[in-house]
Amino acid sequence: MFTSFFIHLRGYGLKVTLTEWLALIRALADGHARANVSVFYHLARAVLIKSETHYDAYDRAFAAYFSGLERQFDVTDEILEWLANPVLPRDLTPEEIAALRTYDLDELRRLFEERMREQKERHDGGGKWIGTGGTSPFGHGGVHPAGVRVGGSGGGRSAVQVASERRFRNLRGDRVLDTRQIGMALRRLRRLGKGEGPEELDLDATIDKSARDGGEIDLVFAPPRKNRVKLLLLLDVGGSMDPHAELSERLFSAAHAANHFKSFEHRFFHNCVYERLYTDIYHLRGEPTHETLKKIDRTWSVIVVGDAWMSPYELTHAGGAIDFFHHNRESGLTWLRRLRERCPRSVWLNPEPERIWRAPSIRIVREVFPMYELTLEGLAAAVDVLGGRRPNRPLEASAEWVH
Repeated sequence: MFTSFFIHLRGYGLKVTLTEWLALIRALADGHARANVSVFYHLARAVLIKSETHYDAYDRAFAAYFSGLERQFDVTDEILEWLANPVLPRDLTPEEIAALRTYDLDELRRLFEERMREQKERHDGGGKWIGTGGTSPFGHGGVHPAGVRVGGSGGGRSAVQVASERRFRNLRGDRVLDTRQIGMALRRLRRLGKGEGPEELDLDATIDKSARDGGEIDLVFAPPRKNRVKLLLLLDVGGSMDPHAELSERLFSAAHAANHFKSFEHRFFHNCVYERLYTDIYHLRGEPTHETLKKIDRTWSVIVVGDAWMSPYELTHAGGAIDFFHHNRESGLTWLRRLRERCPRSVWLNPEPERIWRAPSIRIVREVFPMYELTLEGLAAAVDVLGGRRPNRPLEASAEWVH
């Protein structure tokens, strides 16, 4: 088991050495893990991980490897007693599903919280709810019909839960691998105009005039030309965007390092733009979205990066945010439309391939923003839209999804 765990960590890019691994094995042999997954989680991290910058990768590797294990390696009498009488929850009947659909999101949330307060005993998915006599659809640690994540109550969390419940991390701004091509694509956003100040040597014009004059050097001076591009970069982080983090970091690094923007701002969000955007999402530092919108106008360009993969509720309904305790008063779609109206020169870059863009939530987003794949070709096309070299039109609105 432990040898495969070593290989598993290496597969996640963690540079665990044999010396460090043998040190962990010796600690286990001396009983420091106490046959407890939580203790083992912290022990292995302390021995094997050399920098806190690798904690995120370690958490993902640990959660993937130990997913489904109990907190203790030992099978307790309580677990054996439970297993002696296993009861699996049954599926909802058509009548129960029909009853469920009669309630809106706020009512479902209120009923769910009531059931959670009432639950005191063993729960096998049974118990009457909403007067139907059926099985509660609110399973332990599951997802309620609006797509809101929920969790069980009672007691401390296991190490696997700790590893899985990772805080969102900011994208790194020092990526250099493959950022040159992205930077070159972003340079096409330049919109040069005459600036104020003393004249300076125009090298291109000087070379051109000297060539026309048969090689006779003729210096050409002109007022300075400054880039007028103002760019706001909005990046979705965490959740389904984790597999695309490195690609997003390359784009962020290229934009952050560029010196050809008059102004550059970046913000982070999770899944959808709501009432708050973050400059540091790890520490949840940011500002209200309406404050960000006040700082920009029609002269700005906006690039939104995200997979747009979520429940349609998260876009179309107030209170539909994926986090259970996030009660957004206005829908995500409302905020996306405000952003597009404020800055018509806006595009959406999607790291997922175009062949899966028929998902409901992606279709909704495409009704607001022109969407392109987050590839060099897609980025070049998006830059052409922002620069006015391509039509800046999203898909026609669909009455099925727009409320």
